[in-house]
Amino acid sequence: MKKERRARWVSAIAGVGVRLLARTWRVREVHQGKRDIVRQHEQPVIFCLWHCELLCLMWNFRKLGIVVLISEHGDGEIASRAAESMGYRTIRGSSRRGAERALLALAREVEGGAHVAVTPDGPRGPAESFAPGALIAAERSGAPIVLLRAVADRAWRLNSWDRFIIPKPFARLTIYIGEPVFVRTGSLRDAASESPTFQALMRELPVAAGG
Repeated sequence: MKKERRARWVSAIAGVGVRLLARTWRVREVHQGKRDIVRQHEQPVIFCLWHCELLCLMWNFRKLGIVVLISEHGDGEIASRAAESMGYRTIRGSSRRGAERALLALAREVEGGAHVAVTPDGPRGPAESFAPGALIAAERSGAPIVLLRAVADRAWRLNSWDRFIIPKPFARLTIYIGEPVFVRTGSLRDAASESPTFQALMRELPVAAGG
């Protein structure tokens, strides 16, 4: 009960601060494809984003009903409440705890027509490493992977494992949205082996998308 109260109060206070700060940001989206793959509803997709860029991307795509995978570690309850306050639905789990259950839940959400989002380097890194969970869910569900990146011209970097980014007041944010990439390897094991390829694609996206 005490932990829940703490999570509720911390998420509420942080939410107010984020909203005040984020409303000063100037955001531009760069789509690698020809249409807005995020806001369409014909094809469910699995979004992948680095953990350090989570705040920028969650703010930009708020209130779209995207399902987000949130860690069961540490302050996951705070993160879950914060995400839900911005209009996201949440699934609890990670590559280390509740992994099998979380992957099944992700696949079911996608099969039901929902967009889902995963931080493949979360919850504890290494930073910008691509764990295979999203690829396994993509192979299992048939949904494509869509990579997301965020770049701020001015930002604070927290002293955390991922060097979490908080854009400064009036920062210019550029959001990069990759083209849908299907994972059609024929097996879950082969899908998992594609991690290095998608890690490279994530790191190259700002350049590949015209940034």
